[in-house]
Amino acid sequence: MATLPPDRRPVVISGPSGVGKGTLYNRLFAQHPDTFCLSVSHTTRSPRPGETDGVDYHYVSMADFEDLIASQGFVEHAQFGGNRYGTSKRTIEEQTSKGKVVLLDIEMEGVKQIKQSSIAARYVFIAPPSLEVLEARLRGRGTEDEASIQKRLSRAVVELDFSKTPGVHDKIIVNHDLDKAYKELEAYIYESSD
Repeated sequence: MATLPPDRRPVVISGPSGVGKGTLYNRLFAQHPDTFCLSVSHTTRSPRPGETDGVDYHYVSMADFEDLIASQGFVEHAQFGGNRYGTSKRTIEEQTSKGKVVLLDIEMEGVKQIKQSSIAARYVFIAPPSLEVLEARLRGRGTEDEASIQKRLSRAVVELDFSKTPGVHDKIIVNHDLDKAYKELEAYIYESSD
């Protein structure tokens, strides 16, 4: 039986690449398997080894992506690293109607767009303890070349600066200790909005 939080609005989780967003929300899914779902984004990039269409992303052509933009099918969309990413309005509506609390893993530009949209959501920013720790995590993944790491780090500086804008995020969690950060995320999601 699903234990639903009192506030059922979608939860937008953002933060720099490599900060541990996926690790945190995957733990939330494991602890509450019938409650949450991840909004699967659309992307024009090719799948990485081990990724599955419809699970990790909906992999679409640039033409299909642009058709969705033209038909106002996205609540947010952005370009990063030469690829496009977008969150479909229909995906959020379908999962919410099934009784799920939708989690969205969104980058900074997407947060700005969702804030301008008709979607009522809660906003959580996951921050690294420092840029040095973030760099070590990115290097530790072994999936990025040097140019990509530098691009992600310079992007992280902008995202961290944006996260300090008053009223943008409802909660900022520093992921220094994974267990502590998870407890903070879970407590925030389940707290009453009274």
